[in-house]
Amino acid sequence: MATGTTIKAKKVKELANKIAGSRTLMVVSIKSLPSRQFQDIKKSIREQAFIKVEKKNILLRAIKELKKESAIALEKYITDSCAFAISGIEGYELAGILATKKTPVFAKAGQTAPMDIEVKEGPTDLVPGPAISELGALGIQIAVENGKIAIKKNKVVVKEGNTISESVAAVLQKLAIQPFSVGLEPVALYDIKEEKIYTDLKIDSDATAVELKVAAGKALGFAQKIVYTCKETIGYLLAKANMEANAVNSKINAGESA
Repeated sequence: MATGTTIKAKKVKELANKIAGSRTLMVVSIKSLPSRQFQDIKKSIREQAFIKVEKKNILLRAIKELKKESAIALEKYITDSCAFAISGIEGYELAGILATKKTPVFAKAGQTAPMDIEVKEGPTDLVPGPAISELGALGIQIAVENGKIAIKKNKVVVKEGNTISESVAAVLQKLAIQPFSVGLEPVALYDIKEEKIYTDLKIDSDATAVELKVAAGKALGFAQKIVYTCKETIGYLLAKANMEANAVNSKINAGESA
């Protein structure tokens, strides 16, 4: 019969072998992640990554078992509320996938607002009653329309970085506002091929898309200004040249008429 020590050693060896045969080892936080959401995420990314939850000492021993000096620094990111995401794909690609797997959740009293939390103007499903005083206590302007409470003006109820109170949490839940999202949060990743550790793993696809659009707009304007010809600028440059040619012809014609 296998002893507890033997079972642990087997787990460590299997985990280390799994990591060694992959491209990416990512330490992810599972703190505050409900079991149902965890299982849903684990299932949805099983083709991209293998998620392993184990006791902290097993995870730490697996790192040592790799026998790679470059991986040792990863140990300081391993806590009791983390798991390993082991994958054959590049780390930032995996982080991008995890960013799309988050689930919105309601705020709880005592949490810190990740951004300004705002109640938007518009109709609600709330009927007049205790909700009127609860909303009013937060400075939210309301009116009763068609038997339901309507928000008359946008109102920030919690500033970024401030603690959410019980009254605010209750109102947000009644208004179905979910300012938080939960998922597997990347903490650090070890690129097994390059033997490098990365910790700046915040992936915001929407923000990046906006930045790219702004940058593209500025680049196009600059290219037009310096008369750089390419498929994006040629239409503008030809139209400008035609307009200037017409202006010159108009002046010539005007001079001949005089």
